[in-house]
Amino acid sequence: MDVDRGQVMAYRVAALGLAERGRQRPGDLAVLDLGVQEYTPGSVAVALAARTGAELTDDRLLMVWAARGAPHLHRRRDLGALVKALWPVSDADASARINSAQIPEGVKLGLKAFEATASAFREVVTSSMPRGEASTRVSALVPRELTYDCRSCGARHIAGNVWQHSGLAGGVEVESRGKDATLGPIRDAPPRPDRNEGIEDLIGTYLRLLGPATPAEVAKYLGSTAAEIKKVWPGDLSEVRVDGRRAWLPASAVAGLAAAAPARGVRLLPAMDALLQARDRDLLVPERARQKEIWRLLGNPGVVLSDGEIAGVWRARMAGRKRVDLTVTPFGSMNAKARKAVEEESAVVARARGVADATVTFA
Repeated sequence: MDVDRGQVMAYRVAALGLAERGRQRPGDLAVLDLGVQEYTPGSVAVALAARTGAELTDDRLLMVWAARGAPHLHRRRDLGALVKALWPVSDADASARINSAQIPEGVKLGLKAFEATASAFREVVTSSMPRGEASTRVSALVPRELTYDCRSCGARHIAGNVWQHSGLAGGVEVESRGKDATLGPIRDAPPRPDRNEGIEDLIGTYLRLLGPATPAEVAKYLGSTAAEIKKVWPGDLSEVRVDGRRAWLPASAVAGLAAAAPARGVRLLPAMDALLQARDRDLLVPERARQKEIWRLLGNPGVVLSDGEIAGVWRARMAGRKRVDLTVTPFGSMNAKARKAVEEESAVVARARGVADATVTFA
């Protein structure tokens, strides 16, 4: 099957629930199969509001450190399978995921680094507690090779990538973030895995929502290497050529790709929305200069999705407790109809941020 980038964009927008906004509860949205990353406090609510007009709270969901050790909103019922699918498939895979110049000897521990840190978490986090306290106590229990001398706080503590990659296996929920960040034990947490199970299903989920894609792209999403992912690459996939480039998609999704049509309308997506998690950034945004505006070293903006294409970036600033002010920077010209649609969509961001009103300034 041969398709172009426009067809792929249309497919992904639809698969991720961005073509039409329904009334599904958040936990029933397809994007929760992959999880919704929280980039800044409240960004998950904006991602959900872009997809549903229903109430945004859902007690079936919780925040955990998942793919790449990043905080993601996931369904509670999915954690048993997720923790096993995210467990490294080998020592080499484990070392790749926690690779850090801070702990060169710790990286060599491979799976033992995950085992020791997850076990320490289960011993330490038995009730809600400040993140700093949990870090201090976990650091004291893990092998010294996994810790380093932190100049900013004058203490020796565990490297952040090991810590967060092991959180889900350690039965830890991310209760809150920011200045007063707290962690807590996951209620009825699944046991710590002894080996990986189900990574093929996880790869299939990525491909179903963000495909067609390659082993190298899936590896980047997981923080692993293409060599390790190729060893567990599912055999029941369909090959697709995207503008001549080989990629893969679950066989069950091929008909959806063939039938995909560009979406109409505007969505304001937060930084690190699931659509932006695909690792083929040249497909998402062909212009390299625009890529640098979206994916920054620090402080990523949200993006404007207009008629199925990323058409600009936006930033928000709270104005007291009743209004959010958005600054929108279009990529090129934006006609009056599109600007009006952005202004109307700003009300969705206001709802997600828990305020009554929003203003829009075009930069």
